[in-house]
Amino acid sequence: MSKRILTQQLAAGLSLLALSCAAQAAELSFKGIPAPRDDAAKRQVLASPEAMIDGKAHKIGYHTILRSGDVKKGGTFGLLTDQHGKPVPNGKGKPEISNSADFSSLLRANGKLYMITHFENRPGGMYLTELKQDPKTGELSAVSTKPVDFSEYGGLWVPCAGSVTPWGTHLGSEEYPPNAYAVEKAPSVDKIKDYYRPMVRYFGLDPKSASIEQFRKAFHPYRYGYPVELAVTSGGDAKPVKHFAMGRLALELAYVMPDRKTVYMSSDGTNEGFYMFIADKPGDLSAGRLYAARWTQESAQDGGRANLQWVSLGHATDAEIRHAIEQNVKFSDIFESAKLAKDGTCPAGFTAINKKPKCLKLKPGMETIASRLETTRYAAMKGATTEFRKEEGITYDPDHKRLYVSISAVARGMEDNAKKGKPNPKYDAGGPNHVRLPYNPCGTVFALDIRPDAQIGSDYVAVNSHALVSGKPVKYGPESPWHKKNKCDIDGIANPDNLTYIPGRNILIIGEDTGSGHQNDAVWAYNVETGKLTRIETTPYGSETTSVYFHPDINGFAYLISVVQHPYGESDQDKLKNPDDARAYVGYIGPFPALKN
Repeated sequence: MSKRILTQQLAAGLSLLALSCAAQAAELSFKGIPAPRDDAAKRQVLASPEAMIDGKAHKIGYHTILRSGDVKKGGTFGLLTDQHGKPVPNGKGKPEISNSADFSSLLRANGKLYMITHFENRPGGMYLTELKQDPKTGELSAVSTKPVDFSEYGGLWVPCAGSVTPWGTHLGSEEYPPNAYAVEKAPSVDKIKDYYRPMVRYFGLDPKSASIEQFRKAFHPYRYGYPVELAVTSGGDAKPVKHFAMGRLALELAYVMPDRKTVYMSSDGTNEGFYMFIADKPGDLSAGRLYAARWTQESAQDGGRANLQWVSLGHATDAEIRHAIEQNVKFSDIFESAKLAKDGTCPAGFTAINKKPKCLKLKPGMETIASRLETTRYAAMKGATTEFRKEEGITYDPDHKRLYVSISAVARGMEDNAKKGKPNPKYDAGGPNHVRLPYNPCGTVFALDIRPDAQIGSDYVAVNSHALVSGKPVKYGPESPWHKKNKCDIDGIANPDNLTYIPGRNILIIGEDTGSGHQNDAVWAYNVETGKLTRIETTPYGSETTSVYFHPDINGFAYLISVVQHPYGESDQDKLKNPDDARAYVGYIGPFPALKN
């Protein structure tokens, strides 16, 4: 045999060996846990005890770092504070400690490890916690905790999910921004939504006694609804920046792609859009061009499939939009409005949309301001799709070049002139009815294929959307242990919320935010290649799983962050025996050995 042939065969053998090793190295599976059946199990945080990694079993579990109300070095975790750093009073005159913990990031700075945690309230809160990592076991514990100061921005509003940027900063959110149109036209405080009023506590006002003049002087709706970036300073503080250039949404979260400039944003509510921001400079989100998706449906079968086009909403900078807000711009400065006629038309010069007010006319020169302060309405006027319902988590799968987006409930504007499957034009009136899918109250996770787009200037542009995995509505009979309290298949997902992908392992983690779908919310590991779904965590009555986020390597250990929000707070309030049990849990599943791709 010639040396050349021997060399070729040896090289081929080494290649096959490398492929075999790579396939084995990609193994990750979890030991599943059952849905809780008895009262004791339904009161606990239960998690998978074991993960199989590269052929070896590793013990894991759920580890609590902090619970709301815990005190570390004088800081009370979850205590809501006002613009002067003083405790915000609850309805009984006592300091309010939030049980609504949400996204929690792990950040490395100054040779230390930190965690930033959202508290989803009005006023909202973020806490910076210094952590200690056991060098042998990887277990994390809290050293100190303190609130982040948002007084520069008039406070923080309902911070929900989030992500960690490729450059190592925390990227948070402000969900369900107040409707500036409704606030402006309200004749008195009692005509302003109860949901909005608690925010004035941030400014030292009592929402029950404040006059409409006091309320409007303190409360500016356009201050809230933006991505919020935080970096840990050299002094061990967290400095927040609101990115007004990225638009004002019912923002679930913003997720930065590997190019450090393409950002996807989901909007959680009814008749919302899906957005993409292209920053001018990598690693700098203060300026860029905003786009909104247009859904062109191909099929309603198997959860739905569509092509996506991107409608430009123009360019903006943080500085120019912030200036408009500081000038106290109002809804009526941006638009003229009118009522939609019974035949579905608007007066001449107005554009019909599916958000109230249904007929809008943009005032001269207000394009940029409208695009960032009234992003959803402006997107609808420009022809984008604003029919999505409860658009939640986003994560990127570099192995298959796909984005995953969860829709907690396929309903309302996503149906075809229907509500809960029955004819009802309410949510499509004024709009183009782009999305026409069957009603699914249990929700769907969609996969979006990513391709380069030279015109947009990004290698990470989503070109389509197709259902990956859906929840299944069921009706369990009286003989079933799941009767009444579980309206979605107990062995499938219910109302998918936050998502995270484990690179190189084909594993998508799906957290639930479900009320009646499952009595006890769960976290699932879904193998995107095999379709295998494994339950890896369940949470107590009335709680929501939030903040699932995978960190593959922090000093040799990996962590799946998982937060248990408001136990006994969303349902089964009557099950609460001890008020202490209602405190949120902030922790993680793991630790794992570092899982590099």
